[in-house]
Amino acid sequence: MLDPVRLRLLREFAEHGTMTAVAEMGGLTSSAVSQQLAALEREAGVPLFERAGRRVRLTAEGQRLVRHAHVVLDALDAAEEDLRSAATPRGPVRVACFATAAVARLLPAIAAARGRHPGLHVIVHELEPREAVEALRAGRCDVAIAFTYSLIPEEPRPGVTRRFLGVEPMLMALPADHPAASGAVDLRALREEPWIAGSQGTSDHEMLDRACALAGCFRPNVIHTADDYALVLRMVREGLGVALVPELVATAVGVPGGVVLRPISTIEITRTSYALVRTATPAVNAILDLLLE
Repeated sequence: MLDPVRLRLLREFAEHGTMTAVAEMGGLTSSAVSQQLAALEREAGVPLFERAGRRVRLTAEGQRLVRHAHVVLDALDAAEEDLRSAATPRGPVRVACFATAAVARLLPAIAAARGRHPGLHVIVHELEPREAVEALRAGRCDVAIAFTYSLIPEEPRPGVTRRFLGVEPMLMALPADHPAASGAVDLRALREEPWIAGSQGTSDHEMLDRACALAGCFRPNVIHTADDYALVLRMVREGLGVALVPELVATAVGVPGGVVLRPISTIEITRTSYALVRTATPAVNAILDLLLE
């Protein structure tokens, strides 16, 4: 019989491509991962790996077993959740969520759940969207709340169900006395401004680059990087730069005095939030319903 723990390691190897990456994901050593996958190969009775230069890759049989592993492991996860949840929403539900949605959407849902489903306990993990999706895929959370930008569309991964939560415009955050703060903002008028953006490599940073390229064929002069919108708005107030922020920021963190949020006239940019799940148990469905409310 094939060991489910080893099947999970095989699935991780297919996703990340190296023993080292699988080891880092699971808190193991590369040697331990290699030994477990060698044992799985013996259990399978067919070669699952082959050498490709200095690296190891999956054989055709290994790729076939990965496809079966997705089905088997998802079924095991569903069985465990079904036994824990039964028909009544109860027990822990682990939700990975980015900060603004946690404040504006998740916390009100948790407050409502206390009165409606007293046996339901929500465990919150603050994670950025890509980290939340990875946690869902690895089984470290039950619900992942993530977002995509209209300029960077993304499709859900196989085996993941996506539920729409809301769409919001991106707005310009400017000092209240800025010359462009009187109405809708033409991004081209900010060509020479210092900008505040998300960290390099994040979708926030990529979205800003694409927006400026489409709006006026220029690259924003990003001086500062910050991923906390409360910090970003205070940096704007201090005159350190201008920034693109989602409308939900006004609800989640508030707009400090001396800062205004203005619509963008040059190009439409939106951020769409989703709840992602792999196994829709009664407890998970209860949280989804409350999030949608």
